[in-house]
Amino acid sequence: MRRVNCISFVFIALGAFLSAAPAARATQSRDTAEVANVAYEAKDWLRSAALYKEVVDAKPQNGRAWFRLGVSLRNLGQPEKALQAFDKAAAAGAPNFLVQYQSALALATLHEDEKALSMLKEAVTNGFSQVDDLQSAPEFASFRSDARFSKLIDQANRNLNPCAYAAENRQFDFWVGEWKVVNSQDGMTAGSSRIEKILNDCVILENWTSANAPYQGKSYNTFNTSLKRWEQFWVDNSQGMIHFKGELKDGVMDYWTDEMPQPDGKKLKRHLQFIPQGPDKVRQFSQGTYDKGANWFVEYDLTYLRQK
Repeated sequence: MRRVNCISFVFIALGAFLSAAPAARATQSRDTAEVANVAYEAKDWLRSAALYKEVVDAKPQNGRAWFRLGVSLRNLGQPEKALQAFDKAAAAGAPNFLVQYQSALALATLHEDEKALSMLKEAVTNGFSQVDDLQSAPEFASFRSDARFSKLIDQANRNLNPCAYAAENRQFDFWVGEWKVVNSQDGMTAGSSRIEKILNDCVILENWTSANAPYQGKSYNTFNTSLKRWEQFWVDNSQGMIHFKGELKDGVMDYWTDEMPQPDGKKLKRHLQFIPQGPDKVRQFSQGTYDKGANWFVEYDLTYLRQK
């Protein structure tokens, strides 16, 4: 019995070791990756290259590690090996535009200018937007004056600031500014509003403050490129939230809501319009209906006067 127990103990211990080994290897690989990341961020290219080589040997499908290995090798003056690593990074799912940009740097280092320009074109087509890097990289000095390179800079700028170039995103610019807001009928002050463009001009933000009540609100207006329409999300300090959708129609920003349930059980549909009346005046006119448009009532009628 004693002999059998000893043999059983050996097999149990061996099984425990074998089951623990993958976990230990995974922990070691993770620790190596963390140390490699520190070296990479410190631009200790020699150390990061060695460590990332260990990571990809253990996990060949780690696209991020292949990419960083390639960057490290390129900075060590080994562009051929860097290109091989970038190929592995792309195959493992690393972002195309980043891999293509780094590959272009490696190709330019090898004086393969035409291939570098072609690779840069692919990077920019796929969304590369780091304009400063494009303009300052010494590797691109030999073709920086090339008209094709200038076009790539322009496209990268468009990638970086798509809303500054898209005509649809400029349709509501007439509302941007500092405004005093009055009631259209009697001219009494209703409040003030600062309308500004944020997030690289992709969103028009309204900051509303009422004149005679502790009421404030904000609206976020943006052109939905997927649905080809404008949308506004209004929120305020009384838990209010309204979602509008619409378009610029005959020079007027024309917004509508769906039928929305109200506290009294009715369903309210809104029609909100922003009507330019010259460069320094905008009318904001809101109507509502409880009967699917058979009858409309005025919610408010305001005039925005630009403060110069």
